[in-house]
Amino acid sequence: MNLLYINDRHGEYPNSWYAATAEPNRPFPELKGERRAEVCVVGGGFTGLSTALHLALAGLDVALVEAHRVGFGASGRNGGQVCSGYHRDQNYLEKRYGTEFARKLWNVGEDAKTLVRTLLSEHGIDATWRDGIARADWTERGARMSQAYVRKLRQEYGYEAVEPLSRDGIRSLVGSGSFRGGMIDWGAGHLHPLRFALGLSRAASTAGARIFERSEVLRLGNGTVMTANGLIRAEQTVLACNGYIGGLSRRVASRIMPVNNFIVATEPLGHRASEILTRDIAVSDSRFVVNYWRLSEDGRLLFGGGESYGFRFPSDIVKLVRKPMLGIYPQLRDVRIDYAWGGTLAITRSRMPDFVRLRPGLWSASGYSGHGVALATIAGRLMAEAISGDRDGFDIMAAVRPAPLPKPAAIRPPLMALAMAWHSLRDRLGV
Repeated sequence: MNLLYINDRHGEYPNSWYAATAEPNRPFPELKGERRAEVCVVGGGFTGLSTALHLALAGLDVALVEAHRVGFGASGRNGGQVCSGYHRDQNYLEKRYGTEFARKLWNVGEDAKTLVRTLLSEHGIDATWRDGIARADWTERGARMSQAYVRKLRQEYGYEAVEPLSRDGIRSLVGSGSFRGGMIDWGAGHLHPLRFALGLSRAASTAGARIFERSEVLRLGNGTVMTANGLIRAEQTVLACNGYIGGLSRRVASRIMPVNNFIVATEPLGHRASEILTRDIAVSDSRFVVNYWRLSEDGRLLFGGGESYGFRFPSDIVKLVRKPMLGIYPQLRDVRIDYAWGGTLAITRSRMPDFVRLRPGLWSASGYSGHGVALATIAGRLMAEAISGDRDGFDIMAAVRPAPLPKPAAIRPPLMALAMAWHSLRDRLGV
């Protein structure tokens, strides 16, 4: 099954609140005939658009091909959280890679957040950036761990933007008594992801990148990228496909697993919005299958939760997501859901991203495991720098390449579902 089409209509954005509140680009042309470029980028999400933009700004001749529309995939559908670091925290990274290398990874993560804000400013992208992401812990043990992590980041990394939250502190922010504490990161933030992606595409095009939409790549050759109606000959090729890699590279596909995630948008809450979030922040909780939420600029609750490991989206996304939403906010039982949509991201075995030079002239970055807004954006810059001759940043990320997933690929979804059932039980038990 082709994940590019199984849940979506060709060349159309999903019926999301993001698509309803973004000004679409005029369509870029379909690739027809033979073209030449110094670099061909496959994929029009954050990774590909950032790569194309940075290559074009460096003076290289770059062409980008996208199967649907730019920002069509996870880049235009996600929770919009621009997080610090990675899915794995610095304690894990220090233990696995050593303190010195963990600090290098931290610095890349900090550069990633800075890059997002810089691109918004330099290219006039109105993606409604707002500061602050809170972590809400369900257990006393989790709350203590968050408080200890705040102390670590402040004392050992000099990162002063984080604050611990007591039980009363988290409740005063999120309007729910479900949580035992947490932390807030004022150095992180949240934005409208589709507007960000569309803005990157306009910036890349203005800088000279040629963008082709509705042009699914069917095959890669040695220096060639082939679609149904066209071909690009390029000295360098970048795979920026994430969960939609399909059969383009078995070596990449062996290390990432597509995962579906879902979001709903309520009706505008009016005065009730301040009962849900007293500050204009984003929140994620400590569940293994994480819940995440924030308010939209028109006062809706955007709430994400629930995952699936088959190919198809469930028939009733509202039902799937409403359950965890009401578990936190039972007072919203009477609220109408106006939008519900799904998206496909990619996770890895270690939950660290997968950066790799597959062979001379073929690069890839993917598998951001829920931290794609910042990490995919900097992945594009790092690949552009590597292609231009500076591989320092790329090599840092490539050094933590995840191990392959179990074979054959067909057993991965049931294994993941079994693992998720186990972790969901642990979440309910508060383990």
